[in-house]
Amino acid sequence: TGDCHRSPFSCFYCERPVVGEHMFLVALSFAYFAKALSGSYMKSTITQLERRFDIPSYLIGVIDGSFEIGNLLVIAFVSYFGAKLHRPKIIAIGCLLMSLGTFLIALPHFIIGRYKFETSIRSSVNSTNSLSPCPVRSSVLAAGPSASSMPSSGCEHESRLSMWIYVFLGNILRGIGETPVQPLGISYIDDHALEENAAFYIGCVQTISVIGPVFGYLLGSVCAKIYVDIGFVNMESISITPGDARWVGAWWLGYLIAGLITLLSAMPFWFLPKSLPLPERRLDKYSPERTSFIKDSPLLEHKSLLGNPVYFLYLCVTIIQFNSLIGMVTYKPKYIEQHYGQSASKANFLMGVINIPAVALGMFSGGVIMKKFKLSIMGAAKFALGTSLLGYFLSLFFFAMGCENASVAGITRSLTNSQLAKDSLLASCNADCQCPETNWDPVCGENGLTYFSPCLAGCRTSHGSGVDTVFEQCSCVAVGNHTASVGQCNNTDSCHRVFLYFLALSVITSFIISLGGTPGYMLLIRCIRPQLKSLALGFHTLTTRTLAGIPAPIYFGAIIDTTCLKWGQKKCGGRGACRIYNTTAYRIAYLGLTLGLRTASFFLCILGLVVLRRHVRRQERNTFANGGTGAAAGELQALRKEENNSCNSDQCPRTIDYDPEQETRL
Repeated sequence: TGDCHRSPFSCFYCERPVVGEHMFLVALSFAYFAKALSGSYMKSTITQLERRFDIPSYLIGVIDGSFEIGNLLVIAFVSYFGAKLHRPKIIAIGCLLMSLGTFLIALPHFIIGRYKFETSIRSSVNSTNSLSPCPVRSSVLAAGPSASSMPSSGCEHESRLSMWIYVFLGNILRGIGETPVQPLGISYIDDHALEENAAFYIGCVQTISVIGPVFGYLLGSVCAKIYVDIGFVNMESISITPGDARWVGAWWLGYLIAGLITLLSAMPFWFLPKSLPLPERRLDKYSPERTSFIKDSPLLEHKSLLGNPVYFLYLCVTIIQFNSLIGMVTYKPKYIEQHYGQSASKANFLMGVINIPAVALGMFSGGVIMKKFKLSIMGAAKFALGTSLLGYFLSLFFFAMGCENASVAGITRSLTNSQLAKDSLLASCNADCQCPETNWDPVCGENGLTYFSPCLAGCRTSHGSGVDTVFEQCSCVAVGNHTASVGQCNNTDSCHRVFLYFLALSVITSFIISLGGTPGYMLLIRCIRPQLKSLALGFHTLTTRTLAGIPAPIYFGAIIDTTCLKWGQKKCGGRGACRIYNTTAYRIAYLGLTLGLRTASFFLCILGLVVLRRHVRRQERNTFANGGTGAAAGELQALRKEENNSCNSDQCPRTIDYDPEQETRL
């Protein structure tokens, strides 16, 4: 009643608790949607950030993992003090911090200056003529930037070096702000809603949160089509397209939109009361459980929790599988881009409209199957393990769905024939041209071969501008009219059918693996005593974020970097972002690491299944020995009751595919 005297909004909710529940549910659902959208948008921009700041994949992994770092910085504080404070206002502050962090990520675009990509040809300002692609000695430096050139007075080395730090700090701030949303929001619902309504409300929140990644990836698709400096440059003079390895989309625009949405999600929480009056039917059930929880010693709770072999094995399995899941999801759009020659826009679009809905449908279907067939504890554990194994074996077919390396002269092909050759950028056909060997400015010759630059293709003249530029008299193009066009050759026709198979199999495996997601998650909350449920969930989130969310993107990115064939050059020298990968090595490294981690987890899954079976049988024997009465009977009865609507093992966790904390980040 105290809140009623302080705020007319609070009084409104006190008098109408059902309306208050519903309003909080709507506000929390929107907050879940906002944080899921911004998190998935971050995943969709990794290649854009690599190219814009000229950084390798492992640094992108550091940036991506910084979200978890921010979360871990305050999770203990929020968990301990959050429930004692005004929870809606704490959530509002969290949403505000997420919004500020998202805006901070976009800040470098407005202070770093215009994007200048590598190019060997600069058109004259007041003429339709172009400088010669094949410069004579006196004009080598005029042809374009060179790695050997001395830094100019306008060198952006220090500025470029520091700009990605803003993205890193902004993502940490996002992680800090996200921390109170899930634990305080779910606990607020659970504390004030009727028991039969609480599960439904939480299900609604989780369902809404699945929609967020769909819109996040779709937003990433739209922004990736728009040039980074749209409105500030003459697009007719831009000689690259969205499919070019140097293209950078309007990555900053999506962060502004996501930040605004997150800011709006904070507003309703400021007007919600600290607490709602409990329904009468809830009062009798509320106090005993809370009292017993408070009486437990935290030290004893930790010992009891970690002493549970089922929970401990479940925790180990999910850590391994989360490493596989997070690494795979983080770099999947990039894998589609590099391996199948798709643009970043199309890769993000496919993630949003195909993969994410398949995962959501799989999680929902898994819950329906559990309810319809009333799976027992062991049945749910076996179901989760079975779907995981089936998805795993189907995923092995991805190794066969590969495409050949792009035909690039001097990297995968020689300048004179189709044999593999290394370090052969120079040949007799371009010996008269003193070309910088570090500039990636690809052109496609009539012979279907991609050349590093028009200079290295031996081209003497050119006409046209922007993407319509045509290079002529290219001595290394020994067929037809000796011409070449801007950009890499499109050699993906033979790969198109394989890509369709990849998409189909990706949808099928995502759905099958996600079928075990709901049973797998329910195993987590049913394998421990009710008094330890909150602690178990919190400790699970803490360990998976620390041991999977932070390191996985980093070492996945570092391994992917080892497959790079051509690195870009920074304006002031030094290695930039990768321009072209060895697609075969990329496929083996990416898929091998993803499936290798899952392979290791299955050994623990089987062990956990055995431990769970022994635990259930031991409980049965104890019950019969005690004549079906006493604590053992009560515990077994509780287990049996939980069998009918969930699972129990801590094991076979398809939790890799579903966890309320991780799912919203996809």
